[in-house]
Amino acid sequence: MGRRRGTTVTLVGLALAVTTVCAGGGAAAAPATGATSALAAAAAVPDGHAHPRPPRPRPHPPKPPKPPKPPAYRATVSPITPRLAERMAASWRPGCPVPLEDLRYVRVSHHDMRGKVVQGELVVHADVADGIVEVFRDLFDARFPIASMRLVDDFGADDDASMAADNTSAFNCRAVTGGTGWSEHSYGRAIDVNPIENPYVRDSLVLPPAGVAFVDRPDAPGVIHDGDVVVTAFAEQGWYWGGYWTRPIDYQHFSTTNR
Repeated sequence: MGRRRGTTVTLVGLALAVTTVCAGGGAAAAPATGATSALAAAAAVPDGHAHPRPPRPRPHPPKPPKPPKPPAYRATVSPITPRLAERMAASWRPGCPVPLEDLRYVRVSHHDMRGKVVQGELVVHADVADGIVEVFRDLFDARFPIASMRLVDDFGADDDASMAADNTSAFNCRAVTGGTGWSEHSYGRAIDVNPIENPYVRDSLVLPPAGVAFVDRPDAPGVIHDGDVVVTAFAEQGWYWGGYWTRPIDYQHFSTTNR
């Protein structure tokens, strides 16, 4: 009996305390007991159940950087300036069949043997300069590698030294190989491409000597083959390939006159 009476009094007191708080009387509210705190917390949630906070969205991983754009083909054609004429003192002199004002300095982009894009330079006749820009655009787009493309003057206008360096070159006021007449290079209407990979062959003579390894025309970088992109690009601009000759066979040589 005593235990039940105490329990009843406690419940009645709790109910009175809750009633007093809800009634909003002017008297200061008594400190909340554990039970009133629980009731208030339950009243704050509509269904009487506490809801967990939604998880924070995970941040998206950063987007990988865009790969750099490949270098674009660039080409320029310009007259022979006095400064360039000084540089060409070895390859041009008074008495050459073409005056300097009829020549043009051409710079073009090309891939080297490592695949890197570099700028090369040539001197050609003004009449063929724009066509040469298009030839090397096709070679650039095809990623055809060119070992070197510098003026022959960097080699003292020595054709043997330029070929030994695997240098692609055009104008050089000199005699035809094995003869005394003017070479087509003297007119700026001939270009030799990758001389080591594409040697000059006359019987047992191979020029440059390092070209012996390519006489059998292996399928190797820089080697020119019948009907490939190099032959086709030159042909579209009206140039002929010395690789079609029978004696000598000049795999490196392209000209507008087939000589």
